[in-house]
Amino acid sequence: MIKVGIIGSTGYAGQELVRILLGHKEAEIKWYGSRTYAGKAYADVFQNMFTLVPDICKGEDLEKLCEEVDVIFTATPQGLCSTLVNEEILSKVKIIDLSADFRIKDVETYEKWYGIKHGSPEFIKEAVYGLCEVNREKIKKARLVANPGCYPTCSFLSIYPLAKAGWIDMKSVIIDAKSGTSGAGRGAKVANLYCEVNESIKAYGVTNHRHTPEIEEQLSYASGQEALINFTPHLVPMNRGILVTAYANLVKDVTEEEIRALYEETYKEESFVRVLPAGVCPETRWVEGSNYTDVNVKKDERTGRILMLGAMDNLVKGAAGQAVQNMNLMFGLPENTGLLMPPVFP
Repeated sequence: MIKVGIIGSTGYAGQELVRILLGHKEAEIKWYGSRTYAGKAYADVFQNMFTLVPDICKGEDLEKLCEEVDVIFTATPQGLCSTLVNEEILSKVKIIDLSADFRIKDVETYEKWYGIKHGSPEFIKEAVYGLCEVNREKIKKARLVANPGCYPTCSFLSIYPLAKAGWIDMKSVIIDAKSGTSGAGRGAKVANLYCEVNESIKAYGVTNHRHTPEIEEQLSYASGQEALINFTPHLVPMNRGILVTAYANLVKDVTEEEIRALYEETYKEESFVRVLPAGVCPETRWVEGSNYTDVNVKKDERTGRILMLGAMDNLVKGAAGQAVQNMNLMFGLPENTGLLMPPVFP
């Protein structure tokens, strides 16, 4: 039985970790960390856990709490994990960080886009980017995993087969993405109030969203060439879900059927990437509450461009589900353990 601790257990991603791990046959949550709700019953914060979680939230004393568990999930704001991690802690426990602290390999790029100083840059090189579909073998050996961002996961999985094959111009990629409001976290913000969000849709982070360098870096690794993208996220009035529509110029004369065959071959062994039938567009409602990402492609014969589409739940495959997927690999379990819940509808 894997003994688990969760720092940031009272955020949306943290609560989703709790929901998934309560049904995981090989894991047991030993403590629930929360700076805001330390000393308060977890079920008083999330009443859906009434009678399911009798525990009291603990603080975030990582030096002490790491003695009790095998793995710690840090579902915290950017900057916190990097100030907590050190060699002594990593010698005792594995860390899966859901923030961006260890995703970007260039510390100057991280500090520029996130506007904070990195607390432990000496561990950036060691940290493994936790996208299981491409880094599976490295994750198995890791003691520090950087769980990918939600937008980067959906964007990357939508584009990856064409990028890896070298069939698209990596400086022509445009990503139009839309997310539900849970992607902004559980903190109180005026811009996320019901009256501010309902019956509206808006772009934000235009030309400067901090997931941009993460997407560019991973697409560059996949393609073997520098990726330069336009990434524009939008906030839509729903709780969960991400929808990506990406565009790029083809550099190879291939048919849509050949592109579809490429996607099907790339993802044929993947538990959580579903290539939809021709003409079927991904929809967030068909992945909600699950660890699945639905993808599809469409070639625009008139312009010669390719459209790459993806949909996923930002709190599951975009955060907690992917983190559990990483945990499974790190502890030698089947990758899909505890993650085969079907999407919820309606």
